[in-house]
Amino acid sequence: MSDASRLRRDPPGFARSFEVFVALRYLRAKRKGLFALVTTSIGVAGVTVGVAALLTTLSVMNGFQTDIQKKIIGAQAHVTVYGSMSGAGREHVAAALAADPAVAAAAPFVLGQAIINSKGRSLGVVLKGLDPAKEFSVNDLGKTLREGDWKGLRSDPKVPGIVLGEELAANMNAPVGSQVVLVSPQGLSTPMGYIPQMQRFTVVGVLHTGYYEYDATTAYTSLEAAAKFFSVGAGATGFGARLKDLDMADAAGRRIQGKLGYTFVVRTYKQMNRTLFAALKLEKAVMFIILTLIILVASLNIASNLILLGVEKTRDIGLLRAMGATPAQVRRIFWTLGLLIGGAGVASGILLGLGLCYVIGHYPIVELPSDIYYLSQVPVAVELRDVAAVTLSGLFLAILATIYPATRASKVNPVEAIHYG
Repeated sequence: MSDASRLRRDPPGFARSFEVFVALRYLRAKRKGLFALVTTSIGVAGVTVGVAALLTTLSVMNGFQTDIQKKIIGAQAHVTVYGSMSGAGREHVAAALAADPAVAAAAPFVLGQAIINSKGRSLGVVLKGLDPAKEFSVNDLGKTLREGDWKGLRSDPKVPGIVLGEELAANMNAPVGSQVVLVSPQGLSTPMGYIPQMQRFTVVGVLHTGYYEYDATTAYTSLEAAAKFFSVGAGATGFGARLKDLDMADAAGRRIQGKLGYTFVVRTYKQMNRTLFAALKLEKAVMFIILTLIILVASLNIASNLILLGVEKTRDIGLLRAMGATPAQVRRIFWTLGLLIGGAGVASGILLGLGLCYVIGHYPIVELPSDIYYLSQVPVAVELRDVAAVTLSGLFLAILATIYPATRASKVNPVEAIHYG
């Protein structure tokens, strides 16, 4: 019995539309041989694999991006104010930060560049002077110390303490208890000429932030020692602030800049790491485009399957047209078929991708060398917007693949189809 006669005998129920009813009949109908079943299965499987690969890749990239952002924020303030701050200027900045409703804590610092020397080795470093009691309310440096003690920064005024990043300490062969010499590029002007400013420090701690740029190039000392070393008196060169809500960084930065004026420079953590975050965002977008091609290839299998179905059902399509079905209705039948096949692939792909994300995130299937990546396991972070984007792109490509088969089927001549079908 043909599908057209079945349609006359069994009208669609449950308020289903005519197109959906016929599409479901075509999917459930026994077709000739295993070839049709195999091509349909390949179409569904292809979309499944493509969607799962895309979702898993995006989630892993989200995990790395989140991990990097945590490490950056752990070593940096959310908002940083730069400028010459001595006497009244320092109090003015401190008052402006304290008065802002988004600021939870603030701490002064002295920042400058120097050359560190130890056992015949020399490297350029960034020296940051800080007040531990205030600084640890702004960032998470207090939790990163691997060896030593922050209290050692003020142990000896003549030979101040210094805390080195883990990579910097290893490169300089400067363990806790050893001494290093720092040379300031500013130097001192004397009657004998220009003399570089030099200061001996005792290594009192080694920290590990997990972010290589900080661990390899940054050293920390007390606020007073850094101020003396860089000849800034009793002032500071900047203030760091922690916000109550990280998402308020841009608005808070603009507000603080307006209060302080343009004699000071205000930068948020996003602005100071704009290049890194832009590179991560671009990389994610490129990976999305590349892996979407896998779904596109799978959608071509759906298109070929629908073309074969159209050839096989030529006579039935002719009967539907003779019974009053319009070309638009025939096109919608094939669109529905593609959407059902693609939807099955997208749904199974989302489930498979979420399963892979769970397994990768909870079990050490892929182990990373911790000395290179500071991670022993691949981080995974599934975001709802990524799931939605993958779902929509999969369904869109599945529908796109049905355009040619649907158009071709809608142009079938009823008389020729019934006569020669």
